[in-house]
Amino acid sequence: MPTIRVKDGRELMYEEWGDPGGIPVFALHGTPGCRLNRPTPDEERIAAAGIRLVTYDRPGYGGSDRDHGRRVVDCVGDVEALADALGIGRFAVEGGSGGGPHALAVGARLADRVTGVQCVVGVAPYDAPHFDWTAGMDPENVKEFGWALEGEERLTEELTKEEAKVRARVAEDPANLLDGFVLPEADVALLHDPRVQQLIRESATEECRNGVGGWVDDDLAFTYPWGFDVGELTVPVEVRYGASDVLVPAAHGDWLAAHIPGATARVESGKGHIGDPDESLAHLSRLAHGS
Repeated sequence: MPTIRVKDGRELMYEEWGDPGGIPVFALHGTPGCRLNRPTPDEERIAAAGIRLVTYDRPGYGGSDRDHGRRVVDCVGDVEALADALGIGRFAVEGGSGGGPHALAVGARLADRVTGVQCVVGVAPYDAPHFDWTAGMDPENVKEFGWALEGEERLTEELTKEEAKVRARVAEDPANLLDGFVLPEADVALLHDPRVQQLIRESATEECRNGVGGWVDDDLAFTYPWGFDVGELTVPVEVRYGASDVLVPAAHGDWLAAHIPGATARVESGKGHIGDPDESLAHLSRLAHGS
């Protein structure tokens, strides 16, 4: 897989999908995740949408070197370096789940290059005043962030065990990815979609191939100050989230939409955390074409 080296010597692994001459869109994967996360496994459909989709392993995931102690805002330099290496001037950026805050950081700090941002089922800042961060969140996620609050050593120990369980469950049946979570019907149905299952199989074997460092660093970064304020954003931002999401409850989307200047909120009734491939590609096309 292609890689670039950034200023501090770390290596980033990336992938491109779709139309090489299309409109560039960076898609930042969730937590955990990797460069293989994309709206649909059908690359011809991405190309038909006129999109040049760029994905990369955020630090510590897949084939990218770890950036120990990173903050959310630290992704900005990586995206800028990747865009420069690929000869991309202006681009749109989308981030899903744990990638949502990172996409917002890119939009805030690279406003001269970013045409628009989609933050999809993204978390709000942990230190947001008068905001109950875990309200409505499934106990499995609450438990995970409890480990993060106990510190890196405990979090690493527990996520190492959890990652092994995830691999085993996915090997048996990708629909079991989120076994133990009480999911809305929409998520349960999508976990049985063959396209979604293909993406789960691909990413589950790749995202933590060098350990859980990326996952650990994400969880810690979400509980620390992000290093930027969402009030800095001046580019067009769409905050999209499911009303029935139990991994990142809708209150997070509500908070982001209320605090990002000029943000458009798209609340999807009956939807959960997992994106439908057709709908996700349609939303990405809207972002790319500015409609």
